[in-house]
Amino acid sequence: MPIITIEEHFTTREFQKALSGFLPNTPAANALQAKLVDLGQERIAAMDAGAVDMQVLGLPSSGFEKIPSDTATHVVHNANDELAEAIKRYPTRFAGFASLNLQDVSTAVREFERCIQQLGFHGAMIHGHTGGAFLDDARFLPIWEAASTLQVPIYLHPAPPPRPVFEAYYTALPGDCGQALSINGWGWHAELGMHVLRLILSGLFDRFPAQQVIIGHMGEDLPFSLVRAATVLGPAAKHLKRPIAEYFHSNIHVTSSGYFSQPPFLCALQVVGIDRLMYSVDYPFSANTTGKAFLDAISVSPSDREKFMGGNAQRLLKLRLA
Repeated sequence: MPIITIEEHFTTREFQKALSGFLPNTPAANALQAKLVDLGQERIAAMDAGAVDMQVLGLPSSGFEKIPSDTATHVVHNANDELAEAIKRYPTRFAGFASLNLQDVSTAVREFERCIQQLGFHGAMIHGHTGGAFLDDARFLPIWEAASTLQVPIYLHPAPPPRPVFEAYYTALPGDCGQALSINGWGWHAELGMHVLRLILSGLFDRFPAQQVIIGHMGEDLPFSLVRAATVLGPAAKHLKRPIAEYFHSNIHVTSSGYFSQPPFLCALQVVGIDRLMYSVDYPFSANTTGKAFLDAISVSPSDREKFMGGNAQRLLKLRLA
């Protein structure tokens, strides 16, 4: 069974230029940007080192709203085109998620349709809130209608918190601790988990019962807290057609991106089930070799290992590897 990773990132030089005033300028950050922009042999060599057969790629989250909407639409359109060209060069190694500028929903819908119908992508990667609004907001209903019509999943990826949230939760700490806490040190995962619960509570999956959503980082803390959340929220959610936890077995998929230890994997395995778990690395923010060491260490049956390391992703995303 091929190894497929699906929360993997790239960028373009145009995107970097548009964000030049916001990206950190340190040796480590510049080295990371060099890895992100590479869609050629160096990336493939890194994939080979971790035994990754295919990456499903999407733009990283930082910066979309820092670009004026017209500029963002143009840059994202071109990034999708650059990814499509890379897939043509390496059709057995790369696949794509559409990147969308949700500041302009109607244009984003057209771009979503273009990416699936013309470029052959396999879904969209959307990054957290837009202007402080989550995807249950009525303004984003056309995105869900498009995903439902196109019959493709949405990968919901974290994004930095809105400024008022940052100021309330993550300031008055030493050095860079507040910034780190606000993103992948904690805040990203707590907010994304809440985002998924909002989608469920809004009735989205009753309106679109076949719609699939993928979340990373071993479920953004939700597997650990699901029983508690469902127990407390259930009495307030009498409008839903099903118990809250059931939506995790019909509409939510979880990847391992960036989480390479056994306890969260075992928790997700028990709560979500192997048929909705997928291996991912979060390259280049995490190393393929680190992910492979984790993959080799997990104790599951051969059939479950095949599902996790690529079979589930291949089925959900309708990937062709040959």
